[in-house]
Amino acid sequence: GPQELRYMTDTYRKAGISVILDVVYNHTGEGDASGPMLSMMGLDARTYYRFVEADGKQHLVNDTGTGNTLRCDHPAVQRLVIESLRYYVEELGVSGFRFDLATVLGREPGFNPDAPLLRAIKADPVLSKSILVAEPWDPGPGGYQLGRFGKEFKEHNDTYRDEVRSFWRGTDGKIGALVGKVSGSAEIFNFAGRRPSHGVNMRAVHDGFTLADLVSYADKHNEANGEDNRDGHNNNSSWNCGVEGPTDDVAINALRRADVRALLATLFTSRGTLLVQQGDEMGRSQQGNNNAYAQDNEITWLDWEKADGDLVDFVASLQQFRRAHAALTHDHFLTGQEKHGVRDVAWLHPEGREMSEADWNDASASVVGMHLSTTGDEVIVWYNRRIDSVAAALPGGDWAVGLSSTSEAPIAIADGRATLPPRSVVALVRGQAVQAETATQGE
Repeated sequence: GPQELRYMTDTYRKAGISVILDVVYNHTGEGDASGPMLSMMGLDARTYYRFVEADGKQHLVNDTGTGNTLRCDHPAVQRLVIESLRYYVEELGVSGFRFDLATVLGREPGFNPDAPLLRAIKADPVLSKSILVAEPWDPGPGGYQLGRFGKEFKEHNDTYRDEVRSFWRGTDGKIGALVGKVSGSAEIFNFAGRRPSHGVNMRAVHDGFTLADLVSYADKHNEANGEDNRDGHNNNSSWNCGVEGPTDDVAINALRRADVRALLATLFTSRGTLLVQQGDEMGRSQQGNNNAYAQDNEITWLDWEKADGDLVDFVASLQQFRRAHAALTHDHFLTGQEKHGVRDVAWLHPEGREMSEADWNDASASVVGMHLSTTGDEVIVWYNRRIDSVAAALPGGDWAVGLSSTSEAPIAIADGRATLPPRSVVALVRGQAVQAETATQGE
C-alpha cells in the first residue's frame, strides 16, 4: 500500500538513492470498446478518452496500442494527472517520474510540445523540481517525438540503442554513428539549453531483448506469448556469436561474455544519462523473448542463483571509473576546439593520426579512439569491434590502463602503442599517478 511505498522511498533516500516511478498516463485498463469498464470509461468516456468518427459512428482512438487513449488535452484529465503526480511526490516521497508513451501527454490530437498538460507539469512548483523522463514516442500517427520535450525533461534515446548495437554487431559504416552516440547525440539534444544528460542512453530496456539475449539470439523467440511469434520487434540488431540460444560451446560463451562487457563499457564511457535494465548487470535471459510483458514466470523472473557475480563486479568497476573521471562525465557537448589550453576531444585512428574524412567514410572502419581532456583529467577510450587484436598508437606521454572490458591478459603498452584485445573497450589515463588517484577516488 501507500505507506509501504513511503517507507521504501525514505529508506532509499537515506542511502542516497532516488526513486523514479514509471507512470502510465496514456491509457487505462479497459482495452477497446468491447472491453470491461474498469476506470473512467464508466464515469465519463467522452471526457477522459479520445474518440474519432468513422462510418457515422464514434470509435475509440488507439494511439497507445492498447485500445484506448487518455484525452490529455481536456482540463479534467490534466487536473487528474497533475494532482496524482503531486500526491506521489508530496505524500509518497518519489523523486521523479518516467512517463510511458509520453507523446500522448501532448496530443491535441497531433503532438504539441507546448501542450497545456506538458506546460503545467513544467510550471508546477513541486513537479518542476522533480526528475522528469519522457519515453518520447507512441504508436499513433506522428508519435515519434524524440528531442521535442524541452529542457525540463530527459528523454529515452532509442537512437543510442540502435546505433551502438549496429556498431558492435558489425554493420558497415557505423564508426561515425558510434562517435555521435558516445559523445551525447548532439544532433538531437544540442539546442535550447539542453545538455548531453537530457538523453537517456540505453542498450536494452523492458521492451526488447535483455543484454544477454542481445548477443545470444539473432532472432526473437516469442512462441510462449501465444501469437505464433508475430508479436514484438523484428529488427533488433542482435547477433548470436555462432549458435542460436544457450550452448555449452566454451568459445561461443567466451565471445558472448566479451560482447556483453564491451556493450556495458560503451555505455559507461558515453556522455548522457545511463540506463541499465535490472538483470542486465548479472546476465539475465528471457530465452530470446523480446516482448515478455505478459509473462509472469521463469521467463521474466530474476534468477538470483544463476547471477553472474563477476559481471556484477565489472559493472561496479565501470561505475567507479566513470565517477572518477570528469573528462567522461562533464555535461557539455564536445567541440574538438581548444579552450584555455585544453582541447575537449580528438578522434584517433589506431595508426596514430586524427581521423580524416577518408577514415570516417571507410565503411569497414572498426576501431576508433576518443581522446578526452578536461582540466586535471585526460582519458583515451578505444573501441575495437574487430575479432583480432589491434596495436593502437598513442599520443606522447605516459599512459596507464584505467579500464578494460576484457577479462583476459593485462593490456600491453609498449613502444607508444597499446594492444587492444579483440571485441573490447579499453580506457587509458594519463600517467600512473592519475590511475592511482582514480582507484582511490572510486573506493
